[in-house]
Amino acid sequence: MILLAALIAGLGLVPPLGTPSPSIELIASDGVHIFAQSHDAASPRAPVILLFHQAGSSKSEYATIAPRLVDLGFNVLAIDQRSGGDLYQPQNETVLHLGHSVAGYDDVLPDLEAALDWARRAHPTSPVYVWGSSYSAALVFVLAAKHSKEIAAVLAFSPGEYLGDKSAVHRAAAHVRVPVFIDSAADPSEIAAAKSIFDVIPSKQKKLYVPKIGIHGSSTLRSDRDPGGSEQNWTQVTRFLRSLNQGR
Repeated sequence: MILLAALIAGLGLVPPLGTPSPSIELIASDGVHIFAQSHDAASPRAPVILLFHQAGSSKSEYATIAPRLVDLGFNVLAIDQRSGGDLYQPQNETVLHLGHSVAGYDDVLPDLEAALDWARRAHPTSPVYVWGSSYSAALVFVLAAKHSKEIAAVLAFSPGEYLGDKSAVHRAAAHVRVPVFIDSAADPSEIAAAKSIFDVIPSKQKKLYVPKIGIHGSSTLRSDRDPGGSEQNWTQVTRFLRSLNQGR
C-alpha cells in the first residue's frame, strides 16, 4: 500500500476517495497499541464515523462498509480492538501484536477512546459518530455517556447487555441525548434486547430498525453475509445518516 501511494504521488495522480490508508497505530491510555485504518472523504471537515467490530472480528468487518460510507460523504476510521480474531481477513492486528484476545469486553473501552482521541486530533472541527457491532454496540453507549460533548451520534448494531455489569448499557443509554440508530437481527431475542435499550434513551431523535432479513451485528450490511437483506438495511442506515447531515 505504501509503495502504491508513492507510485500514485510520483505520477501526479490523486488517489480515489475512500482508498484505505496503510495501517496506523493508536496508543490506548493503558499503553496498548491499537491498529486502525482510515478512509478519507473529499473534505477533512466532513463528519467522522468511528467503526468498532464484533467479537472474534477485526476492522476487516468493515472492508466493504467503509467505502460506502465514504461515498456518502463521511471520513471513516475502523479499528482492531484488543478483543477480536479472524472472523474476517486480514485478521485482527491488535490481537496478533498482543499475542492473545482479551476476554473481558469492558477492557476494550480504552481502544474506543483512543479512536475518539484520533478523531479529535485528525478532524478537530468535524462531528464524530460512533458505530458499534454486537459487544461494541454495547460499548458505544458507555462511550457516548462518558464523552457526551464529543460524540454527535450513535449507531448500534445488535446491542445487548454484553458487559460484566448486566445493567451498564441501560444505565449509559439513559444518558445519551444525541441521535441514535439501533438495528437488530431478525431474531426475537435480539429485537427484545434492542428495544429494551431503545426505550430508555432520552434522545428526541432515535430510530429502532427491525429488519425483515437481517443478521447479527454490522455484518447485516455486507452482501456476502446477508445477501437477502443488506441493501434494504443500507437504505435505513443511509436515511438516518442523511438526516444527521441535514441538521448541520
